[in-house]
Amino acid sequence: MESAHVAGMFTESVAAFGPEPAARIWDGEAWIVTSYAELGARARSLAARLIDRGLEAGDRVALFSPNRPEWTLVDLACAYAGLVSVPMYATSTPQQARHVIADSGSKLAFVAGEHEWQAVAEVRDELPELRDVITIDAVPDAPSLADELDAAPSDTAAVDARLDGASPDDLATIIYTSGTTGDPKGVMLTHLGFTHQVDALNRFFTLGPGDVSLCFLPLSHALERAWTYMVLANGCLNTYVSDPRDVAEQMVLAKANLMVSVPRLYEKVFNTAKEKVADSSLKQHIMAWALKTGTTYHDVLRSGERPSRWLTIRLNIADKLVLGAVRDAIGGPKKVLACGGAPMREDVERFFYGCGLLVLTGYGLTEASPLVTFPPPRDFTFGNVGKVMPGGELRVSADGELLYRGPNLMLGYWGRPEETATTIIDGWLHTGDVGEIDGSYVRITDRIKDLIVTSNGKNVAPAPIENLLASDPLFEYSLLLGDNRPYLTLLVAPSLPQLDEIAKQLQITWARREELLAHPEVIAEIKRRMGELTAKLPKHEQIADLRLLLDGFTQENGMLTPTLKVKRKEVEKRFAQLVDDMYARAGKPRN
Repeated sequence: MESAHVAGMFTESVAAFGPEPAARIWDGEAWIVTSYAELGARARSLAARLIDRGLEAGDRVALFSPNRPEWTLVDLACAYAGLVSVPMYATSTPQQARHVIADSGSKLAFVAGEHEWQAVAEVRDELPELRDVITIDAVPDAPSLADELDAAPSDTAAVDARLDGASPDDLATIIYTSGTTGDPKGVMLTHLGFTHQVDALNRFFTLGPGDVSLCFLPLSHALERAWTYMVLANGCLNTYVSDPRDVAEQMVLAKANLMVSVPRLYEKVFNTAKEKVADSSLKQHIMAWALKTGTTYHDVLRSGERPSRWLTIRLNIADKLVLGAVRDAIGGPKKVLACGGAPMREDVERFFYGCGLLVLTGYGLTEASPLVTFPPPRDFTFGNVGKVMPGGELRVSADGELLYRGPNLMLGYWGRPEETATTIIDGWLHTGDVGEIDGSYVRITDRIKDLIVTSNGKNVAPAPIENLLASDPLFEYSLLLGDNRPYLTLLVAPSLPQLDEIAKQLQITWARREELLAHPEVIAEIKRRMGELTAKLPKHEQIADLRLLLDGFTQENGMLTPTLKVKRKEVEKRFAQLVDDMYARAGKPRN
């Protein structure tokens, strides 16, 4: 069996790192640790049981659970048995679970516990192909993962037989895109798609036993899934975080030196640091000096020179005053600190760089397993998403769309040949993203489907303007509007602590926050801050009006994807009346 197959890759890890810790999770009192040898043995045992259950090579197995070591156990067992894992987001509703299980034709489902069990039970009558549902945590009257392992045959020859017939080009998983409109589509990814990226990333990093990763992005998303394979291929320890609300605590507790996240986490750390010095010009001056000192120090290191004694002394002072606290907040120094899911603001990148934390921002999409570009650590520049991954090709079409091809490209959309044919044309994936290639460095502008065309015929890319606003912590989430409208407007889900601070500064008394949303002085202050941030934009990119939303954007209310990106269409639909009213005012827009 080739190491380009996920099962082959992990078999090599078990042989090389057997007694080393592979996975752990905090139970509230202590770490529960699983070694490579234990994880490998359990994966083979579970694979044998799945084959014994009558599952054929290529059959689909659904996986409905938050991050935990058992998630990876089931995933690896599927790889060993030649089965196709079909992950679902832990936040899925019964109807979303029904769609994924039914559309994929999954014959078996593993669920985390009672909550997920009930969600599937609610729609079980609509899933004729689903043979059984197995719980990871024990649920009364339901078969459990422990039961399956106990019932596994001791002879795993059937597993070896499956692997003998396996190929890196086999379908490994079907990942359903989080979807902003309509039902999610199943993206078919191969074993080679993942292992190729492991090989490519190993050109950039030297990882091994002793390195610890924090696994908190959903494993049902291609980014964390691919990174987990990277971690396990190199003998590192994967620390699983089941509840994303525990990330801040787990970052400090786990002391991980490897971490992949989305821009939102880095922006929160950045905004928190700014808020802590906002009340004092002296504190602001000290932070600015510390960041400048850290930046200078690391620039000298990048140039290959040795920092002077005086610069080193200044850095030590800056560390004690500011920079060390930022590093401690995310669990200490990092060997790899990566960002994906969306481009990150350059000011945030430079902030972490000054603190001695190089955040490497790549670009990808599920259809590419997911990496398309990544910045080489020794050859990076700020404000872009790096260079095309080794083995891949990237070009820009006549209308500015990025096109990609490479060995990590999807096989297509499950059961949707027509949509596959319109997305992959002559071997090139049409990404749907607008971008530029400057030399070999790639910059993402926006999603084609998100571009705004006003009724005056002006094209506006919303993401750069929304990112500009996000540099002020007040604008926690913003959504620019104006498609087929005469001018741009904005919906803002403000930071509630920031909103309260504005009321305090303006000496406004209030009983309910709803009162602040319509208070003329509050609105005037927010418009003033918006105007300062956007003052240098061209006339057609100026924002004429805005509305404040008390309800924040969350995964639970359906307005954020699992990678914390705003579902534009969902927000526009939810607040359609508010938007229509804003545009329905007679006369010209208020400025």
